[in-house]
Amino acid sequence: MDLRQLEAFAAVMSAGSITGAARLLGRSQPALTRLIQELEETLGFSVLHRSGPRVTPTERGLRFHQEVEPVITWLRHLRERAEAIAADKPRSLEIAAIASFAAGMLPAALARLGQNALPEQVHIRAALAEQVVQSVATHVAEIGVTSLPVDHPALEIHWIGEAPCVAAVRADDPLAASDTIPLASVEGRRLITMANPFRWRRRVDIALEQVGVRPASVLDANTSNTALMAARAGLGIAILEPVIAYGMPLEGVAIRKLDVPIAFFWGVVTPYGRPLTPLVEGLVGALEAVARETLPGFVKHPPTARDRLLADIFGPAPAAARTIGRTA
Repeated sequence: MDLRQLEAFAAVMSAGSITGAARLLGRSQPALTRLIQELEETLGFSVLHRSGPRVTPTERGLRFHQEVEPVITWLRHLRERAEAIAADKPRSLEIAAIASFAAGMLPAALARLGQNALPEQVHIRAALAEQVVQSVATHVAEIGVTSLPVDHPALEIHWIGEAPCVAAVRADDPLAASDTIPLASVEGRRLITMANPFRWRRRVDIALEQVGVRPASVLDANTSNTALMAARAGLGIAILEPVIAYGMPLEGVAIRKLDVPIAFFWGVVTPYGRPLTPLVEGLVGALEAVARETLPGFVKHPPTARDRLLADIFGPAPAAARTIGRTA
């Protein structure tokens, strides 16, 4: 298996066809087909179904692509960094963040650093929380922002943020007339929330259970951006983390406080034991500054508070875990 084979496979997955992939890579179709065949021989399984000019990934091909994609990304960034070293320029900056931070706070934090402080290449990867953790733990990303829980020995937590969740409704919804929306208003209506039951969705479910509220139906999404757009379309009452609500205001949506506190927690992380560059260190501070300016009720916790906060969310751990990170 060599890099050309992996690049050929990744290009086919992106383009959806051998013809399109050949154009992307500037190679002939026969040459690209040969590389894919050699890859399949090396792997011992087929990565593509072929039906005339059309190709579709096999189940194993889809699973293999999940492994190939971060490798290709890492190699591309390695080339950029090598070129930066050769030209005596600052290396590129790779950031991984959940979608709400990628859209709602990272641009403002980067702008706070100033144009001259940023390298020639800046990469922001919006990903699911688990993917953010993996990207930082494997040094693909230099810094990450993800929701709690965060408990990985290869991560260093610099600080933990907390802010209350909010409700979002269409601007012409009767509930928009009030400054605060009662959680009980969800009774008999569609609840718009997040899909992952192991993160802050759990706190939403617990809060609803404690007040005895049952929504008529539920629309869940894997990103807050989608949930916010669903609220704008009038599909129901969204309970959102505050980062997307305040960091990316959307016309036609009313953001209101909830009468029941539901906390959202997140952490700023870097690879454990890796010295911070001045740029990354500045970004750690800029993210805090933007959070203080943008999020009502923002509280900064030291990394040593992680276990206590996780116990508040999920109950006490069966055994004490090692706390990794700096005190703030």
